[in-house]
Amino acid sequence: MGDFKKLTVWQRAYAVSLATYRLTAGFPVSERYGLSSQLRRAAISIPSNIAEGCARRGDKELIRFLTIARGSTGELECQLLLARDLGFLSPADWEALNGPAEEISRMLGGLISSLRPDETSRKGYRARHEGRV
Repeated sequence: MGDFKKLTVWQRAYAVSLATYRLTAGFPVSERYGLSSQLRRAAISIPSNIAEGCARRGDKELIRFLTIARGSTGELECQLLLARDLGFLSPADWEALNGPAEEISRMLGGLISSLRPDETSRKGYRARHEGRV
């Protein structure tokens, strides 16, 4: 895929990671090894997996790492909700992280779909073999 730093999705994921680190620095000390740590790990997992996938050979491995990155966005979104609902994040701070996380997830989904060969016939194959057709 080339230089991961040129990918818009990586740039946005990296920015979310930086913002997550900055915002979790204000969490209670009791959360240092709890939610704060979990949020940071989920956030940094996204750009890290994009970078690792770009360094691998072939689209199959890239797709695998992009899929992991997308899973980490779901994990991040869940943890952000918890942080907001526990009062560790203001609604504005939550939106500043959650909105971009949702966008990153959509971008990763589009990139994954664009890399999969003949996605349409693949879905039909899957539906036929899983008894849905």
